[in-house]
Amino acid sequence: MAKKFWPYNRKYFPELQCTMKSPVNPLPNRTEISQLGEFGLIDYLTKNIRLQNSTSLKGVGDDAAVIAADNRQTLVSVDVLIEGVHFDLSYTPLKHLGYKAVAVNISDIAAMNGKAEQIVVGIGLSNRFPVEAIEEIYEGMMLACKRYQVDLVGGDTTSSHSGLFISVTVIGKAKQEEICYRGGASVGDLLCVSGDLGAAYMGLLLLEREKAAFKANPDMQPDLEGYDYILERQLKPEPRTDVVEMLKQAGIKPTSMIDISDGLASEILHLCKASSLGCRIYEDKIPMDAATLTMAESFRIVPTVAALNGGEDYELLFTIRQTDFEKVKAISNISIIGHFTEQSGIAEMVTTDNQLIRLTAQGWDALKNSEEDKKADL
Repeated sequence: MAKKFWPYNRKYFPELQCTMKSPVNPLPNRTEISQLGEFGLIDYLTKNIRLQNSTSLKGVGDDAAVIAADNRQTLVSVDVLIEGVHFDLSYTPLKHLGYKAVAVNISDIAAMNGKAEQIVVGIGLSNRFPVEAIEEIYEGMMLACKRYQVDLVGGDTTSSHSGLFISVTVIGKAKQEEICYRGGASVGDLLCVSGDLGAAYMGLLLLEREKAAFKANPDMQPDLEGYDYILERQLKPEPRTDVVEMLKQAGIKPTSMIDISDGLASEILHLCKASSLGCRIYEDKIPMDAATLTMAESFRIVPTVAALNGGEDYELLFTIRQTDFEKVKAISNISIIGHFTEQSGIAEMVTTDNQLIRLTAQGWDALKNSEEDKKADL
């Protein structure tokens, strides 16, 4: 049997330890999905679900979930993850994949200044996946649900002839007066970002490098020691629901907000477009972790490029009034990186050597990149 590049069964992120030897060939036993059938599989995967929110009146087990209405606004978002486009199973453990599928959706609700309460999951898979594989995905999902107090209230499973895909729809709530949109910033508003940027992209480059080395020599074990932070940022991102709460406690309502999934530059341009304004940021203000800087150096990449264009950081990018400056400065792990200007649609960065450069959206675009991949294959 060919060796598998599957480096995470040893120590990484204990709460997401995988019990399988590989994504599709668990040992010693393999349960074929056909043994259970669609409804048997659903019963098997959802038998331990316990609802956590009072608004979740009816979950899995009927034709539709029932969610109570109240005096808050309903927020809905959906993300689709496709094998070979959004994830690579040669180095993505299935529990991590399930966790990430939920986490990135919760991040969308946080970016609206709301709280996620329910998710609905759709999974398409081929017969190369046994029941144990899908169980691991669901276990990862349920870990994320438990951590962020979200209920899995329904979904669907179906067959696929082209690998694995996961669709997660998240439902959240927010008071009408607290909802933040991408549009809403004014000239002079300060641009802030949570956490640090570029680490997820560095983690991806590391995994791709080790995968290439493994393919060239299957006897070579992946060299991942000391890279836990950037690996976790890529494989197990965390939505910044804590930032939403800290801003509320500080009495700050962002004037606009978005989560960083496609790179800082791309998200800044989204905010500019939605508010019909421009923006100026400062390179020396962009927060990056030491591990990101070290890995960027080893790849001979300018760290700022990773932050601007890498994506998948899932930090929150938001604007505040200048009158909230002192309040936001008192919150840990928030960086003020620039301000909004009158130049509609124009985003610029002042570099560390005092040069002014125009920002363009060069982050990940699934549709554009898939077409470029096809052309490369030709």
